[in-house]
Amino acid sequence: QVQLVESGGGLVQAGGSLRLSCAASGRTINSYVRSWFRQAPGKEREFVAAVNWSGGSIYYADSVKGRFTISRDNAKNTVYLQMNSLKPEDTAVYYCAAASYYTSSNYNSDSLYPYWGQGTQVTVSS
Repeated sequence: QVQLVESGGGLVQAGGSLRLSCAASGRTINSYVRSWFRQAPGKEREFVAAVNWSGGSIYYADSVKGRFTISRDNAKNTVYLQMNSLKPEDTAVYYCAAASYYTSSNYNSDSLYPYWGQGTQVTVSS
């Protein structure tokens, strides 16, 4: 079984930065696609970013392109989300997810991912 644990959330002012981490345990998942999703109050969970096993394929939601950067360290079984130029609309619970396979058409679908973290709150004040 795979366990995912997020950390790094918090309260930040608009324009500020945060770095989220998601550590995996229970099994090495270096070959898995690793992703971040978020869910704001009253809204559905939405895709944020994904990275394939090598880091050679990276995908972002349009709303975060140019501001967020996803990366991974396979030696540490960890994926990161560097969030810069944060906006109040980025406020949400951020979840990391992992899946053993993906395609270029389904990487942004939460139904693809069997493994999820518990979430970490990110709050951006105006």
